[in-house]
Amino acid sequence: MAVITLIVPMAALNLTTDKVRWMRVERTNTLLFCTIAEGTTVAALARLLGAIMQGSREIGGNQLLTSSVAVWVMNVLTFSLLYWQIDRGGPASLAKHPRRDWLFPQQSAGKDAPADWRATFVDYLYLAYSTATAFSSTDVLPLTPRAKMLMMVESAISLVTTVAIASRAINILGT
Repeated sequence: MAVITLIVPMAALNLTTDKVRWMRVERTNTLLFCTIAEGTTVAALARLLGAIMQGSREIGGNQLLTSSVAVWVMNVLTFSLLYWQIDRGGPASLAKHPRRDWLFPQQSAGKDAPADWRATFVDYLYLAYSTATAFSSTDVLPLTPRAKMLMMVESAISLVTTVAIASRAINILGT
């Protein structure tokens, strides 16, 4: 059902002349999807932590390890989509001078980058991946408080996933 709520506005954008309305619907649905997906990811992480704290023998090392990888990947994908949607008003922003949330190296590279360069989903995927891996910003600078807070939340979820879940899984597998 969630996929349908994302696909319908995208299809409508291509089939209608009222682009502005459907871009707003698409953006709202995508942000709602990100919220639900990240809430589900955090709930899965909490269930895994609960199982570890209770000393549950039902969950083995392989299951913990695969679950931690799934939580980590979902965290990265959800935040990359969220970053893409909020930065500069989203990928299809109609604002004349949208406010940047992140400063990418290409935006200050001068002649080394095209003058009309604009970040694409891959750039936000890289941002989310490096934030989840390094627990900090690497080459992309957060410019707004919301960008900084979102990166903090993503790093915290990634840190808990890596330290608590994955390390416990490796410990179980090693014994």
